[in-house]
Amino acid sequence: MRVHVVSDVHGRADALARAGDGADALICLGDLVLFIDYDDNSGGIFGEIFGADNAIKLIELRSERRFDEAREFSRGLWAEIGDRQSVIEAAVRRQYAELFTAMPTPAYVTYGNVDIPPLWPDYLHDGIRVLDGETVTLGDRSFGFVGGGLQTPMRTPYEISDEDYAAKVAAVGAVDVLCCHIPPDIPELLYDVVARRMERGSSAVLDAIRDTQPDVALFGHVHQPLASRTRIGRTECINVGHFRGTGTPYALIW
Repeated sequence: MRVHVVSDVHGRADALARAGDGADALICLGDLVLFIDYDDNSGGIFGEIFGADNAIKLIELRSERRFDEAREFSRGLWAEIGDRQSVIEAAVRRQYAELFTAMPTPAYVTYGNVDIPPLWPDYLHDGIRVLDGETVTLGDRSFGFVGGGLQTPMRTPYEISDEDYAAKVAAVGAVDVLCCHIPPDIPELLYDVVARRMERGSSAVLDAIRDTQPDVALFGHVHQPLASRTRIGRTECINVGHFRGTGTPYALIW
C-alpha cells in the first residue's frame, strides 16, 4: 500500500490537487491556510490586505521575538479596516473552498495550528475524513491523528493547552503510525534554521513514542528543521516536509 503525506500546505491548491497521484490515500497534517507569505510578502491574507511592506515589518518583529510590538503594529493596521474578524474569515473561506475542492480522495486530514476547525464542515465532501484524537485503519496498519498546536506567543488560531493536547494523544493510544501536526519535543526537530527560532513540540507525543513505539511518527510544522528525522527506540520520526515549498508529498509504502 502507498500513502502520500503532506503538511503545511499554506495555500498550495495547485500542488495539492496532484498530491495523491499514484497513492491509495492522502494524509494531510494541516496548516492549509496561508496568512503570511514569507517568500512573497505581497501574498497571503495579510500581504494581500496591507501590502508587502507591512508584511515585511510584521515578519521582522516576529522574527526578533518582539511579539507585543508585532501585535500592536497589527492592531493598528486592522483598526483602519474595521471588522477584522469578518475580513479574515472571508479570506480564509476563499482559501478553504479552493483547497478542499483540490484535495484528492480518499483523504485523512487533521488540523494545523493556523487552521480554524469550526469552518471545515462547510467545505468537506465525500472522501475526506477529519480526525483529531482519533484512529483509522489503512490496509493492515493503524494510524492515529493529533491536530493543532500548543500555546505560543504567536497566538495562532488552533493552539490548545498542554493538558488538552495530551488528552488527545492519550485517546489515540498505541498505533502503528502516529500522525501529528507538531513534532515530538526534541530540539533538533524543532529548530527552524531559516527563521532561526525554536518552535514548540509536544512532550506528550515524545512520551507516547517512547512508551508505545509506533513504527513511524509523522509530523510537519517546522518548515526548515535542523534535522528532518531521528529515531526514538525503533520509531522513525519524520518531518514530511514543507509542502508549500516543495509541492512534493512524503510517500509511506508498505
